[in-house]
Amino acid sequence: MDKLPTHQLEPVVRPRLALTSSFRKLVFGVLFAALSASYFTLVIWEKETTASVPINAAEILQSCKLLDLAPGPPSNFHGRTESDRFEAGTPPTLFKNATIWTGRVDGHEIVKGDLLLDGGIIKAVGDVKEGTLQAYSNLVTVDAKGAWISPGIVDLHSHLGVDSAPALRGASDTNSLKGLVLPWLRSLDGLNTHDDAYRLSISGGVTTANVLPGSADAIGGQAFTIKLRPTSERSSSSMLLEPPYSLNGTHVDPSLPPRWRQMKHACGENPSRVYSGTRMDTIWAFRQGYDTARQIKEKQDQFCAKAARGQWSDIGEFPQDLQWEALVDVLRGRVKVHTHCYEATDLDGIVRLTNEFKFSIAAFHHAHETYLVPDLLKKAYGKTPAIALFATNARYKREAYRGSEFAPRILAEKGLQVVMKSDHPVLNSRHLLNEAQQAHYYGLPANLALASVISTPAKVMGQDHRIGFIKPGYDADIVLWDSHPLALGATPKQVYIDGIAQIKEPFVSKKDSFSQRAPKTPNFDKEASDAVKYDGLPPLEPEKVKSDIVIFTNVSSVHVKRGYEVQEVFSSLNYGKAGVVAIENGEIVCMSGSEPCALHLDSNAQRIDLEGGSISPALVSYGSPLGINHIEGEPSTNDGPVFDPLKTVIPDILGGDGSVIRAVDGLLFSSRDSLLAYRSGVTVGITAPASSGFLSGLSVAFGTGLPHKLAKGAVVQDVTALHVAIGASKPSVSTQIAALRNLLSGRGEGELAARFKDVVKGKLPLVVVVESADIMATLIRLKQEVEEANGETIRLVFAGANEAHLLAKEIGKAGVGVILSPSRPFPGTWKSRRILAGPPLSASTSASLLIANNVTVGVGVEEQWSSRNLRFDVAWAALEADGAISHSQALSLASVNLERLLGISKPIKDLVAVKGGSLLGFEGKVSGIISPSRGSVDLL
Repeated sequence: MDKLPTHQLEPVVRPRLALTSSFRKLVFGVLFAALSASYFTLVIWEKETTASVPINAAEILQSCKLLDLAPGPPSNFHGRTESDRFEAGTPPTLFKNATIWTGRVDGHEIVKGDLLLDGGIIKAVGDVKEGTLQAYSNLVTVDAKGAWISPGIVDLHSHLGVDSAPALRGASDTNSLKGLVLPWLRSLDGLNTHDDAYRLSISGGVTTANVLPGSADAIGGQAFTIKLRPTSERSSSSMLLEPPYSLNGTHVDPSLPPRWRQMKHACGENPSRVYSGTRMDTIWAFRQGYDTARQIKEKQDQFCAKAARGQWSDIGEFPQDLQWEALVDVLRGRVKVHTHCYEATDLDGIVRLTNEFKFSIAAFHHAHETYLVPDLLKKAYGKTPAIALFATNARYKREAYRGSEFAPRILAEKGLQVVMKSDHPVLNSRHLLNEAQQAHYYGLPANLALASVISTPAKVMGQDHRIGFIKPGYDADIVLWDSHPLALGATPKQVYIDGIAQIKEPFVSKKDSFSQRAPKTPNFDKEASDAVKYDGLPPLEPEKVKSDIVIFTNVSSVHVKRGYEVQEVFSSLNYGKAGVVAIENGEIVCMSGSEPCALHLDSNAQRIDLEGGSISPALVSYGSPLGINHIEGEPSTNDGPVFDPLKTVIPDILGGDGSVIRAVDGLLFSSRDSLLAYRSGVTVGITAPASSGFLSGLSVAFGTGLPHKLAKGAVVQDVTALHVAIGASKPSVSTQIAALRNLLSGRGEGELAARFKDVVKGKLPLVVVVESADIMATLIRLKQEVEEANGETIRLVFAGANEAHLLAKEIGKAGVGVILSPSRPFPGTWKSRRILAGPPLSASTSASLLIANNVTVGVGVEEQWSSRNLRFDVAWAALEADGAISHSQALSLASVNLERLLGISKPIKDLVAVKGGSLLGFEGKVSGIISPSRGSVDLL
């Protein structure tokens, strides 16, 4: 209680106690004894404590005080005049007349105006005053001319530098296989500064990456966040963004808060598979590890409690263990934990773990079933984890089987933070922005879609005080785009990291005004609702129309096949109004720009408004095991691999070395990937038998939307081409070439000899999966050799073909076709490392250069899930070609060109009806498949 003023005191009358003399003596004696005892106790305590206080007591107390200090930037961080990563000599740069996306998601994220960079940081945004600029004598000015500028892209989940390109045994540092729980390992210790992917990822606008250990272990180790810009020091450590102060053994400044650390966890199939265990084993390993860390933390807390009370006697050394200190820091809330976790059962296990040991998860990664259990995620200890997702990459193993393209939208609607990530090199992080674009296409709002690869991952890592936003005081990591960042094919004109331009002489493709705004994406409300309603497995089978006559109205364009060419036969731009297309029994019977075309038809016709959409040829998928696999990681769901005659003895029952396998015999229908491809306008798949060796076998063409092999149109063509692979496996390339030469020279046996005789006569295409230009050159010589000996032309096709551009002229002259798989190259192996990257790193692409040299080019896919994205792949190829590939030619890349190259004897006449836009754009939604061969129209 506070002391009261004297004027408020009242006199108090107390009765006087009468004490006898003897009683007074007794009281005095007791008080004297008590005081004496207290005095001597105090003296003794002071002597003991003074004698045992360690010389570093102040340092111990300071260290204890810092143990639970929350990480973050210094209080004056945004007052800095230059970045800690500033390179001397970097000129200040002013962007004028820009459209700036700042990273905010509150409706005020777009600023029109200027942007000033200096000292490696952002100095001003918006209206930069002339007086401000007068201080700069060496100012570089860039007129953006209204172009979009965004913060640099941030990849929350990458293995850049530890899973390097090209993949070599000497630089494989993603996983340790020494135990389930390894929190003491650090991705930094394996960070390769010579990964070819750094330059490529920068060219896609990526400026920062969180480099995680792999997911083989339950706790794989500590992750480190890097800037992709190489420094003059050229070391791994110099790439780090805000490493722990103690990383290089430096003394921790007690005036500074600690910096955030990152750590990788994983649950589910990966640790179970690698360590031949189960989910029970993995969770127990987690609990053991965390219990060890908890015991250390409790001992530390007890030690510090004693030190705080001055109880130095027998206090001992501060309890710590270098192996476990990072996991102890997790329990202290100083580490961002990133957890690879897919299924509800695993998510539940980790949520329980967080509550048992009282630590938070920064983000669940991959997390394919999170959209089904949002309420569970909110029960995690502390803050609700963010969810880091792929857009459409799913179904490759059991725990990814229920993955949905609508997950980002659903999670955002439930109030969870959504991040799109690459898992580079699983997905090439150069194209991380495309994950956000797809998420937007399937319903994630535009501001959240952009934030999902920029500001949200920065927040999740605890780095949103310096990256992910365009604000004064933030790092000068920005991207100048050639179109709106959510437009298909958006490509940087230039990328700046720490204020330094990263691309020397960038090439820019012309983009139309349509690309300068965010796409108006389709309505997928029902599909998103069904994804949850059906527990991740909504029905995908098409619905057949009930009428023989279907009338599509409000059609903006129609493309059809004329033989093996795609031609535009109607355009509202040319006609002046939207068109009407009438279909009877799967055939176009009437097409015009006015309603009278349809009036003479049956009044019972079903009418479908395409809302300014289009009709175009359906697409063909090639290059993946689509049609012979359901779940790639589950052998029991697949056809399985064939025998390789160069590695094993072929059983006599198969015909020995004369056997050849037909994919048609192993077809599997109604896979979810096939049905999703069908719903995306891919009506035919061409698939060879699965092989990891030299000889694959005979491919088949099949209908992707059919229920079984006996359905009408299910098998389009039993045999299309003969497939081999050169250079991807043992034995040697020269051995494989020798085997191919012998087979082409008629030295084979049985059916294999007969099939190669058809190849030599030009009756059957020979498709060779090959990446290296050196091997391609050998194959061209072999083709010429065999043709000269037999007087026939071989229909040779290179598939994969990353390095085909190096021989574009020679390939065209030799009459060899090329199927680019994937359409956007990546130097994944030594034999495929010499890629033609395309804009902004090169003016040409492989597709445009090969086409310019009269090569028939097709576009393939590598994985079956990506067949659904074929429509966007060919559109992107056209956008990168700077006008060299037309709309019709783009459609041809995945339709008539593949049909010719892969031996389809009759052009496939299927058509795709798209509502709201084109098959080749983000605004169109596939609404119907028109099939002349089956005489029907399917509604989707």
